[in-house]
Amino acid sequence: MSRMQLDFEGRVAVLKFNHPEVMNAVGRQMLLDFADALGEIKSKSNGARCLLLTGNGRGFCAGANLQDDAGDDDGKRKGAGSSLRNSYHPLLFELRGLEMPIVTAVNGAAAGVGMSFAMMGDIVCASKAGYFLQAFARIGLIPDGGSTFMLPRLVGWGRAMELSMLAERLPAEQAQEWGIVNRLYEDNDALMDGAMQVANQLANGPRSLALIRKAYWQTWSNSFEQQLELEAQLQNEAGSSQDFGEGVAAFLEKRDAEFKGE
Repeated sequence: MSRMQLDFEGRVAVLKFNHPEVMNAVGRQMLLDFADALGEIKSKSNGARCLLLTGNGRGFCAGANLQDDAGDDDGKRKGAGSSLRNSYHPLLFELRGLEMPIVTAVNGAAAGVGMSFAMMGDIVCASKAGYFLQAFARIGLIPDGGSTFMLPRLVGWGRAMELSMLAERLPAEQAQEWGIVNRLYEDNDALMDGAMQVANQLANGPRSLALIRKAYWQTWSNSFEQQLELEAQLQNEAGSSQDFGEGVAAFLEKRDAEFKGE
């Protein structure tokens, strides 16, 4: 059984962490299945124009599965950094470079690297049953999965240090107040309905949504001058798209645009 469940619902690729027995904690097989699923999502043949990432069962993703590879603890301690470079980092780079919007739907625990995956969403949705946890300090590790990059930029230095050092749960309602969560829902049924609505809206949007993702990811490392030049380059690309022509025509004709992502 695949540890990542992939379904295509119209133009939305719905990808679910699929090991509910361990709250979708990440093991070797899940990493392999995740990479395979992203390859399928990127294929033009399936027509996907938005990725919705969530978890099966009661959890979103509870971080690394510490029981995975049981009996190889010494190897883990020596090779934790290598494991990140070889397994997790390629996935994070793939998500960052994905040429479509990403919606994450946090339906329970988003802990450890699971919190990192949740924060990769361009729009982060959560139910009130969801929570976030920088669990690393509880087992003597440091935050990874890009957390030390993304978290202070989302919530500020002081709050990032607090979450990472005290390793306390951050309820979804508070996460919304702090800027991690965009949309908050009463329960998981409402969450999935709402997240799908957001995902469908993005999936029916213009090609420029992928370029917006690119611009915002690069703004964290660019100077002001570099960012202005990037905007000009990406605007050239957006301005030459069929969707731009359709958007202008729809505006002048006072109708809703029908974008094709081209």
